[in-house]
Amino acid sequence: MKYFIVTYGCQMNVHESEKLASICEKMGYELAEKREDADLIVFNTCAIREGAEERVFGNVGALKKLKKKKPSLIIAVCGCSTQKESTANYIMNTFPFVDIVIGTFNMPNFEAYVNAVKTGRQMELLKEGEIDEQIPYKRTSGDNAWVNIMQGCNNFCTYCIVPYVKGREKSRSEENILKEIREVLAEGKYKKITLLGQNVNSYGKDLVPSVSFAKLLKDICQIEGNFGLTFMTSHPKDLTDDVIDVIAKEDKILKEIHLPAQSGNNRILKLMNRKYTREKYLDIIYKIRTAMPNARITSDFIVGFPTETEKEFEDTKSLIEEVGFDGIFAFMYSPREGTVASQMEGQVDDLVKKRRVNELLTLEKKIQKNKKNN
Repeated sequence: MKYFIVTYGCQMNVHESEKLASICEKMGYELAEKREDADLIVFNTCAIREGAEERVFGNVGALKKLKKKKPSLIIAVCGCSTQKESTANYIMNTFPFVDIVIGTFNMPNFEAYVNAVKTGRQMELLKEGEIDEQIPYKRTSGDNAWVNIMQGCNNFCTYCIVPYVKGREKSRSEENILKEIREVLAEGKYKKITLLGQNVNSYGKDLVPSVSFAKLLKDICQIEGNFGLTFMTSHPKDLTDDVIDVIAKEDKILKEIHLPAQSGNNRILKLMNRKYTREKYLDIIYKIRTAMPNARITSDFIVGFPTETEKEFEDTKSLIEEVGFDGIFAFMYSPREGTVASQMEGQVDDLVKKRRVNELLTLEKKIQKNKKNN
């Protein structure tokens, strides 16, 4: 028997797929080179942007003929998108040949769902879930090992679906994180450890007693071994002076920080519920560059947020120029069902959003060219 996993979205989804791969191999499946050869096909979905969901629908629909040709084929759709009841129902109604439709909180029980399909049993869906510490990972990212330190998000940015599909913030115990990293390094093939979380800076606030992210970073750096340490993603409102200080002082921590700004305009930042201002963001950048003059700083930006004017968009461009990022990711605002922003008036035309994205990417190329020439 063979399995094939299709992953959409962020690095956390890539890491979740490593867990799914481990479950598949525990059941006796081997990795297929292409989906047509598989007996079990899994789509691990992303709900962040509409385009990702549309690609899932198209790829799932394309399997109808394969399922007809191979009736024993098991098709599963899981992850963030299918945590939303409306999307899960759409998939079940539109693609009746799909055998398993489960959300984020049910993925640790994937083996039971596969076995239920084979035996004709019904499985109950969970609405909330804890971090699973038992299932290992089939690591697939070369000499980099992803290590999840928390799940969920408490920020409720008005454009973001994450708190609704990933749940509230839950931190892993520091003891279990350090144990996993020691085990990873003992294998001798990983040179980089990347900590993952929707907002890693919030790590440990829910633990009793609490553990700061700065302490976690320090303690990881005390582990013996030749490795580089990095993390994603940081929220500007929680990037404390202590964390900046630890990154600057610890040799094992790579001097690279991804710090999503999303906008350079204070009115838009407030509408986004980002809980910081342009001035506060620039102050954090100043602190980073003071402590680490050669640090690599990258960022994310959303253009075309509801009611964003041309002048407000120009504020985003001026922020990018002022910081001189080492790289940016620019996205068109995509309304997600269930979020506050999807109900806002003043939705921006797609053509305007496309133009603004292209302007940001052109600006980024100009900045990188200037850096290279200097």
